[in-house]
Amino acid sequence: MPSLDLPRAARPMIGNSESMATLRRQIEKAAKGQWPVLILGETGTGKEVVARAIYDASSGGPFVTVDCSALVGTLIESELFGHAKGAFTGSTGPKLGLLEMANGGTAFLDEIGELPLDMQAKLLRVLQDKEFRPVGSLTPRHSEFRVIAATNRDLAAEVARGNFRRDLYYRLNILTVRLHPLRNRREDIPILVEHFLEMCGTGHVATPELMEAFLAYDWPGNVRELQNTVQQMVAMNSGPLLHVHDLPSQLLNHAAARRSQAMVAVAMADTNPHAILTGVVPLAELERQAILGALRYTRGDRTAAAALLGIGRTTLYRKLREYSLDRMADCESPSMPPIVSDPNSPA
Repeated sequence: MPSLDLPRAARPMIGNSESMATLRRQIEKAAKGQWPVLILGETGTGKEVVARAIYDASSGGPFVTVDCSALVGTLIESELFGHAKGAFTGSTGPKLGLLEMANGGTAFLDEIGELPLDMQAKLLRVLQDKEFRPVGSLTPRHSEFRVIAATNRDLAAEVARGNFRRDLYYRLNILTVRLHPLRNRREDIPILVEHFLEMCGTGHVATPELMEAFLAYDWPGNVRELQNTVQQMVAMNSGPLLHVHDLPSQLLNHAAARRSQAMVAVAMADTNPHAILTGVVPLAELERQAILGALRYTRGDRTAAAALLGIGRTTLYRKLREYSLDRMADCESPSMPPIVSDPNSPA
């Protein structure tokens, strides 16, 4: 559904990477004119934040945004162009559409790649003539606005497949801003984490080990996923320190797997140099090292280790006996209780 925002203070663009410096320069250039802007980037990279930053740095007027992926059927035309009273069942009065609301300001079309082909043709005509007719009306309306569009799709590829109009693509693709995924600018992760913690206002602090885990993760949901993760951890922890074991299960499993892989590599170098040369590690040794890594990671908590490994606790104790780990003195350390057999498990 469309929403209307009035001018507000500039939103912060967080990050010190070279890609963020380039992005700031692109925003500055885009703000100097009224050309259409096409913002490309994966989900969660901050396309709307960039659109608002361009708007904030340019002339005023309303900022109207609509999520094209949320519109279905006849609602699309009504939301974009408005409708006259009695245009269809339930229309008890006239309604302004997105494009008329954007008059004198900026229309932000989010997920433009989801717009059906028939609506793409009508939108193209509006962008060319600045005129449209509300649904059920014979009177044309005029609206002067700047358009900023965004999508997580490869629009050039969609054009080649026939899913997006070539003429509309060229009309929108005057100024293009490409947003890098978070995995390609990991140096921005620490400052983003600090920013999100400050936003929470709870005084929480990430430990160095936690920050290391953040840096090692690929963040498929990008900045949005990172912000959500920080907020989850703050909500579930009284603090003030946030540790690796406070991570949501998906990231906790990822951190445990990386640590287990590192332990396997170290163990192979010590016990089986041939495996390092050939790149082939026996499956039994991989399993043994994965169990050791999970136990060390959970500080000897066998229930948690079994959960990380995706096996039952009874299976874990059987594996401990199978690999003669239940009484190994070298598994004991100040940070991990001794590994002993489950007194309740069958002999």
